[in-house]
Amino acid sequence: MRDPDAPRLPSSPGFWRSPLRGPWFTSVLGLVLLVGITVLFVTGLASYAAYNPDLSPVNDKTPDKGILGFYLFAWPTDPHWLYRLNQGVHVTLGIVLIPVLLAKLWSVVPRLFALPPARSLAHALERISLLLLVGGALFEFVTGVLNVQLEYVFPGSFYPLHFYGAWVFFAAFVVHVLLRLPAALRGARGLREERKQEERKREQREEGGLREEGDTLVSPRPAEPTVSRRGALWFVGGGSLLLFATTVGQNFDGLRRTALLAPHGGGDPGSGPNGFQINKTAAYAGIDAAETGADVWRLVVTGRTGSVRLSRDDVLQLPLHSAALPIACVEGWSTSDQWWRGVRLRDLAALVGYDDDPSDVLVESLQLRGAFRRTALRANQVADPRSLLALYVNGEELSADHGYPARVIVPAAPGVLNTKWVARLTFGDL
Repeated sequence: MRDPDAPRLPSSPGFWRSPLRGPWFTSVLGLVLLVGITVLFVTGLASYAAYNPDLSPVNDKTPDKGILGFYLFAWPTDPHWLYRLNQGVHVTLGIVLIPVLLAKLWSVVPRLFALPPARSLAHALERISLLLLVGGALFEFVTGVLNVQLEYVFPGSFYPLHFYGAWVFFAAFVVHVLLRLPAALRGARGLREERKQEERKREQREEGGLREEGDTLVSPRPAEPTVSRRGALWFVGGGSLLLFATTVGQNFDGLRRTALLAPHGGGDPGSGPNGFQINKTAAYAGIDAAETGADVWRLVVTGRTGSVRLSRDDVLQLPLHSAALPIACVEGWSTSDQWWRGVRLRDLAALVGYDDDPSDVLVESLQLRGAFRRTALRANQVADPRSLLALYVNGEELSADHGYPARVIVPAAPGVLNTKWVARLTFGDL
């Protein structure tokens, strides 16, 4: 039966009765998020830079980035597994932090309803940062998870949404940390100190003293506990561990089938030299087999001295080179190193006048639909001897789904920049 004296409004101190809430529980969760979200933000910015946003508007999905592009740099090609590591950490960590984030939001719900809305300028700034923090966190995690699970669920719009959302969220995060970090560190010292603080605050209330903001987390009429705060933290940690175990396998060939909650390059890729993950099939991209036959397909290479038109046999007459490189996708999954063989991009650049100074290149695909039909690579990527227009993989011709008759493969580049079904290469400043 409902207590007739129980508060009916969320703004009432006694409305939230869980005995788990308190500075110690919230502070521990907050410190975990402090480290985790900082890593997420840095790896997210690095991932964005890997798409070459300051090279060409072809790859730039974030319009009018202005001062937010201050950190952009030429994405390196060494080590060749750099993007695989970066995006694996970004996606896996983002999923693992979901239970921690939800627990943190649950732990501070009373503060969202606390009255008065602001008792001082510092308190007003904290409340505003808290609202932006909660809204931004939910937006970033929800859009990120949807993009990972559904792949390209925001075609043409996910990149600017996630990019701008990240800056808004992180700005609120920094403000909130600056305002709350001292209290969080004090709160994380232990339950004993928290209990002493709660006792002092209770005495102040009985004496008619002012109510402190921290009281909004500790219920004046708590319900009977069913689990300890440390037990609740173990529960949250167990949830994160479960998500880790069912996600991290997407980065490793032997563990790929354990990645139940993360995509790992579509369904069963089959066996044989072409039996590894893909990000989209030839059918999905609208590739017509009539356009890719050896007697029909032509590669157009354009540059300083004009254009050349090459058949597949012509390309095969050029010096062929090999490189062991992985495929790493923005959704977080990746393959181990595959053995690619083809013509160096810098040798193709030399055919059209770029002998000693490899330039940027615009790569165009035969695909009819989907994002990244046209992509741009930097001069440093073209110059790397492992950057190939690949014709073979693992000793066999490329399959249709892996980009036959030719695809680009570049060390440390996001998978979507390793364009498949290449039709045209345009070298020059973009």
